[in-house]
Order: sequence, then C-alpha cells, then structure tokens
Amino acid sequence: MRKIFRLVAIAAIASSAGLAFAQKGETVRIAHIDPFSGPFANVGQNQLKSWQFVAERYAGAKNPAGVKFEVVGFDNKASPQESLNALKAAIDQGFRYVTQGNGSGAATAIIDAVNKHNERNPGKEVVFINYAAVDPALTNERCSFWHFRLDADTSMKMEALTSYMKDIPAITSVYLINQNYSHGQQVANFFKAGMARKAPKVKIAGEDLHPLGQVKDFAPYVAKIKASGANAIVTGNWGTDMTLLVKALNDAGLTIPLYAYYAGVTGTPTALAQGKDMNVSQVAISHSNFAGELRTIRNEFKAKFNDDYYTFQTLLGINMLAQGMANAKSTDPLKVATAMSGMSFKGLGQEATMRKLDHQLQQHLYISKWTKATPKDPYSEENTGWNFAPIKTLEPFVSSTPTTCQMKRP
Repeated sequence: MRKIFRLVAIAAIASSAGLAFAQKGETVRIAHIDPFSGPFANVGQNQLKSWQFVAERYAGAKNPAGVKFEVVGFDNKASPQESLNALKAAIDQGFRYVTQGNGSGAATAIIDAVNKHNERNPGKEVVFINYAAVDPALTNERCSFWHFRLDADTSMKMEALTSYMKDIPAITSVYLINQNYSHGQQVANFFKAGMARKAPKVKIAGEDLHPLGQVKDFAPYVAKIKASGANAIVTGNWGTDMTLLVKALNDAGLTIPLYAYYAGVTGTPTALAQGKDMNVSQVAISHSNFAGELRTIRNEFKAKFNDDYYTFQTLLGINMLAQGMANAKSTDPLKVATAMSGMSFKGLGQEATMRKLDHQLQQHLYISKWTKATPKDPYSEENTGWNFAPIKTLEPFVSSTPTTCQMKRP
C-alpha cells in the first residue's frame, strides 16, 4: 500500500511539474493595432518593429515562461473606428492578446470592445496591453480588468515635470501648445493645475490647441509664442506635429526652453539637430543612455534597422507577459491577467509594479536634456551626434497619482 501511495505521489509531482511548464514552446500571438499609414505612419512602423524585435530577442528560453512571441501589425489609420475593425479582424484570426498605443481615442474604443467581447465570450477572453495611450481616464473611470497600461499617464508625467520645473527660477512665463484631443487638452490642464499648486509665480503667457496631424506649418503658432514674451514652452505634441513645431521654432530662431513629452520620437531628433542652441528637455519613462542590457538593445536595433529603439514600453510588455505566464503556469488570458494584476517584474533598470487597483504601471521617470553625445552619454539619436541625457531621476512615488478606479474582476 505504501508503495502505491509513493507511486501516486510521484505521479502527482510529475504531473504538476508538467503542468507548471505546459506553456513552454507555445507561440503567443499579439495583434499590434496602430497607424501604419497616414501622418503618423513613421511612428507606428517604428513601434511595430520595436515590438517584433524584442519579441524575437526574448523568445523561448530567454524568457521565464519559455514561450515564443509573434507580433502582427493591424493598421488602424489612427482612427477609433478603424481600431474596432482591426480588433474584430484580430479576434476572428484567433489573437488573444492585443496591444495599441498611439491615440487615447483608439484605446478607449478598444477597451470598451474588449470588455463586451469578454463578457459575451467566456473562455475566449482577450487582454489589452496599452503601451502608450496616456489618458488618465483609462485607469480611472474607464478602468478595466482586461487593460494594462505600461507608460506613465499624462497626469503622472506632468506631476514629474512640474516637480522639476518649479525649482527653476528663470521660468516665470510659459506658453502651452498642444494637439486638440484628450491628451493635448490634459497636458495643458495638468500643467496649469500643477504649477498653480507648486509655483504660483509662474504665469501662462498663452495657450493653443491645434488640429491633430493636420497642421503643415507651425510658423503662425510660433509667432504667437514669440509675441507672448513667454520664457518657456510646454508641449505634449508627438509625431509630425512635434517635428514640424521644432522646425518652425528653428526657422524663427526661437530658442527659449522647450519642455516636451515626446521629443525623442521618430523625426524630431533630426529636426532638433538642424537647429542651433535648441534647449529641449523631455519627461519620460526612459532616456537615450541606459547602460548594460538596455544599451545593448538600442545598439542592436540600430544595427539591424538603422533606426532608433525608443519605445521601451515594448520591452516592458514582453517582460510583463512572460512573467505573468510563468506565474500563471499558463498562456490563458484570464489566468495571465489575474497573475499580472499587482505583479512586480523586470522594469527598465529597476523593478516595476503593475498596480492592482487600476492596472497602471508604477515605475521611475526621467527628465532628460537634448545634449551633444559624450563618452558618458554616447548614444546618437537618428545619427545626429546628439541625445537625451538624463539630468534627474524621479522615484515612482513622486509621479504616482491616485486612482478612482472601481475595477470589476471576473
């Protein structure tokens, strides 16, 4: 009898060990929904390559779950409606993991659609990995168990930026220029609220909200900035809207300090390098000059594509999914989502934590400054010989903002 029990116990252990590594060798397919055509195509295409690059680099034995990742692009043309069409196509093709980042309107549409799909299709759930759509509402009133955000949201970045700017005596008058949609509007509102609280001496010299992706010449806006007498500019612009703004500032010879969210995104570093004495600082979860593994990733990406790897959220996404699958001992979306909720995992040089309350990643933020490359900070953005060198590191608690999320869990 003891022998039988011993054999049963051994079989149980072997069975559980086999179950623990049931996901090894599986291929996890990720649908990447973003603009690959239109005015923001250059950004979307860079980020698709970034997802595919880190997915391949950390496949199989190079991640804790032992899975392979396959990332497939679906063009949403920067449209919420096209995002829904792309999501439906991806689900019909069997994708259970979806990622998107360029545009909070598209992210909102995807969250709502994923919620409805998962409610109607138990056992066929889909998880949404949001790597760059930063509307705070997505982890507040619109929060979802199925949604995980990897970037710091607009309010978190502004909390970090205003904490830095309040201690610069030369800043007394700021001009706000932003894209006219939720993100741009929030950049302006959070800046005004943050500085009113931390440095009420700082005045708003002027404010503009311009159409998203439609302005071809920012010269009229720059003329207004110059006439306002502002001694600093704050913008959340990205893509061509940021590149063309920088070009107009260069053409006008306006070199007052510019504080930005996305100055390192495709096309903008080249425009910055074409100017003279551009005084630009950026707030982000990353900068140009990480050391060690992160530097190696950037160098390998540039060698392969002659392009810059700047969306480090793609690495965070692969790290989070792999660790979640290892912890869940499964690739099933419900089990993986449950494992990732509240989980700490390998971040960008330090540990990051996916806050259980709202699925907003808590991590370090950096203020970096546009600077000529040095032996200490050697990276060359877009082969310009310049980069964003870190000047201040902010611990997660500095930029962490409260949440109103009332998450419904399955």
